[in-house]
Amino acid sequence: MRFRVRGRSSGWWITFGVIAFGGLFLTIGLIMTGVSVSFLASAERAQGTVVSLEWSQGGSGSGSRGTSRSGSGPTAHPVVAFTPAGGGLTTFRSSTGTNPPAYERGERVEVLYRADDPGDAQINGFASMWLLPLIFTGIGLLISGIGTAVAMTSPRRRRRAATAPVRLDKAPATR
Repeated sequence: MRFRVRGRSSGWWITFGVIAFGGLFLTIGLIMTGVSVSFLASAERAQGTVVSLEWSQGGSGSGSRGTSRSGSGPTAHPVVAFTPAGGGLTTFRSSTGTNPPAYERGERVEVLYRADDPGDAQINGFASMWLLPLIFTGIGLLISGIGTAVAMTSPRRRRRAATAPVRLDKAPATR
């Protein structure tokens, strides 16, 4: 049984929704990429040291040791101390946590920070700078690509092409 909404079948609306959903993910990924590129363009660099690892339960981000959701475990967020140009010692907690920990206590890392706000800092690493933009952009491309492929190969499109009138470019027969 097929449903129709204003002349369109439900399959068309589902395909359109898949493409739109993929486009949303793609847009979010591209915005996140732009934010990372903008941050890199204006960021100052300094050497920092991982002073500790803060463990947080999966998804909570609060650093507490409460119960975790099923299927998610604790993640280690490095706490980094560095000295910005012309400033005192600054410490920040990375928003990117991993399990197993990506960094060890005492490890030297390159820190990117804003000159006007040294507290707005990140470790110059793939995961902290590019992982989320890459995931969102990749998922967006995949989902919208699948939706577009389905739309291009839909039965209605094939049926319309099969029933199109055939033109013969021959001269009309004379008697």
